[in-house]
Amino acid sequence: MTYEDLHTQMVAAMKAKDKVRLGVIRLVLGELKNAAARGAAHDITEEEVTAQIKRTLKQTNETLEMSEKAANNPERTENLREQVAVLEGLLPAQVSGDELVALIERVIAEVGAESKKDMGRVMGALNKATNGNFDKPAAAKEIGARLA
Repeated sequence: MTYEDLHTQMVAAMKAKDKVRLGVIRLVLGELKNAAARGAAHDITEEEVTAQIKRTLKQTNETLEMSEKAANNPERTENLREQVAVLEGLLPAQVSGDELVALIERVIAEVGAESKKDMGRVMGALNKATNGNFDKPAAAKEIGARLA
C-alpha cells in the first residue's frame, strides 16, 4: 500500500464517518510523517508504509493482550479488537498454502539448500521475496520437512 493509498483511505473513512478506521489510519500516517521528518526528506515507500502498519499492529496487539488480561474495560478491549482488524486489513495479503509451498520449493532450488543448516538462508530469501508477508511458522515447518 502506498502513502497516497493510505491517504485516500483516510478520506474515505472520513466520508463514511468510520471513527475507528479513521483513527487508525491517522495514527499510521502521523507516524510515517514523524519518521520522514526525522530522516532525510524523501518520498515514503510502500515498504516503509507496510513496516509502519506492522509496527502499529504489533503495538496494538500487545495493548489488546494487556487489556484482555486486565478485563476491567470491555469497551476499550472491543475498540482495540476493531483497530487490530483495521490494521490487518491494511496489510498486503500473506503468502500461504499452495502458493507458499511453491515459493519454498523455488527458493530452496535457487539457494541450493541441502540440509537444515541452510534453513536461515532459505527463510531470509523467502523474507526478501515476499517483503516478510508470509506465514512464518508454516514456512519453517515446510522447510524443515523438505531439508534433511
